Amino acid sequence: MRNVTKETITQAFLDYCGPKTTPRLRFILEKLVQHLHDFTRETNLTHDEWRKGLELLQKTGEITDLERNEYVLLSDVLGLSSLVDMVNSPDSGTPSSVLGPFHIRGAPDLAVGGDLKKDNEGATVIVQGSVQTPDGKPVKGAEIEIWQTADNGLYSNIDENQSDFNLRGHMMVGEDGLYRFTTIRPAPYTVPDDGPVGELLHATGRQPWRPSHLHFIVTAPGFRTLVTEVFPSDDPYIDQDAVFGVREQLIMQYVEQTDLANLPDGLEVGKEVTLPFYTVDFDFILVPA
Repeated sequence: MRNVTKETITQAFLDYCGPKTTPRLRFILEKLVQHLHDFTRETNLTHDEWRKGLELLQKTGEITDLERNEYVLLSDVLGLSSLVDMVNSPDSGTPSSVLGPFHIRGAPDLAVGGDLKKDNEGATVIVQGSVQTPDGKPVKGAEIEIWQTADNGLYSNIDENQSDFNLRGHMMVGEDGLYRFTTIRPAPYTVPDDGPVGELLHATGRQPWRPSHLHFIVTAPGFRTLVTEVFPSDDPYIDQDAVFGVREQLIMQYVEQTDLANLPDGLEVGKEVTLPFYTVDFDFILVPA
């Protein structure tokens, strides 16, 4: 096309896609370029604004390494990571949420009733519930991966003062679909805000905090894998999660218990629990694959 104008440039790009372009790639590029070009026309984007956008991408690449992916963080704070997650999740069952960058494979086995707290500071929390089908039947053969921050807001793989798999476990759920373990309340934390993504947050008046949460991956033969997080209702950042991971159905409560008679049976720690302790009840509903 010789006479490219601001009205025809989008179609000109699309016409340049060769016959070997796969249908899916063509479709994605078509939508991407259409939205980019429409954005440019609608905002009357200036050269300075265009350059600042490119500088943000350049700085994001410069700070990214094997231990820190600033591009993923950029996707997170723009809500793109959560949106991709929601678009690819079923409409029923327990909602999914972002995996996050702190999951590591190989967590040690944790029996039902097992203890993750060990020597960690903080009141004992008993997390319990079931893995169910949409019609309320127990899911047999389910497995649950669990990980969380310590009371300092750090995960074990970024804190040299924690053991490698501190506050991490892998549980095989029983025939009844029930799970239970003891831990501490994880602390909220900030996403890294010392780089270009942090500059974007500060420029838009946003805070970098994530509310306290417990991470879970729940799997079972014949069911879709569930990657999710569970958040306490009383967290000060529950309504302003920096990465948009909170869903209404993922909000739970820490219930204070002041009587050891309320301590469930079958705990690894037995009756050696200091009052008060707290209970969290949450059921996972898996969707058939």
